[in-house]
Amino acid sequence: MNKKVHVQDLGLKDYKETWDYQEQLFQETLNLKIRNRREELNLETPNHFLFVEHPHVYTLGKSGDISNLLVDEKVLADKGATFYKINRGGDITYHGPGQIVGYPILDLDNFFTDIHKYLRFLEEMVILTLAEYGIKSERSPGETGVWLDVGTPFARKICAMGVRASRWVTMHGFALNVNADLGYFDMMIPCGIKGKAVTSLNVELGKKEVDIDEVKQKLLKHFQVLFEAEINEKTEV
Repeated sequence: MNKKVHVQDLGLKDYKETWDYQEQLFQETLNLKIRNRREELNLETPNHFLFVEHPHVYTLGKSGDISNLLVDEKVLADKGATFYKINRGGDITYHGPGQIVGYPILDLDNFFTDIHKYLRFLEEMVILTLAEYGIKSERSPGETGVWLDVGTPFARKICAMGVRASRWVTMHGFALNVNADLGYFDMMIPCGIKGKAVTSLNVELGKKEVDIDEVKQKLLKHFQVLFEAEINEKTEV
């Protein structure tokens, strides 16, 4: 089993360009797994973890409801936002500057073959990171992601998640609001869940801005422990 994870920080990058790159890495790993089985090889499959910030974009999961996007294409264009229907699970999600988006492209055969455990570990990574800032966050029963004040009228989501997996290879991932412009969430029903608010780490801390690179390092630290992974040096591309 190969527990090495190659981390890349892509900076601010177009959604479609990043999606294509994810698909490339995802397909390369799938193809290697198929070749291993067909030719009875035992070649190591790679693991990747991409960090990125996207320009304003809305994405709809394969089982999502387009009516959860509350504005038309003209309004999106006026706001400098784009829209894509994609192949992850989940409903509608917003990505934009000030948000850490993480795309782990892992061969879970290298770690554990349990997609529910995988999602719970991603949630735990975020929960432990927020705890370092004095923020108590938790899971909400039946709702993937990380929330604050669950079970109260003030429940609000701080991290959305949606993944795809094939032959235990993952793609897509999580979006953690760090310094996000929350106004963009008003143009949709986040994750298709009505009556729930959205928040950002800087809002919860009462700060204008939180050091986003520091948050990434904390996320990686907890990811490494939870997945018992060996993190390769982060590179800029």
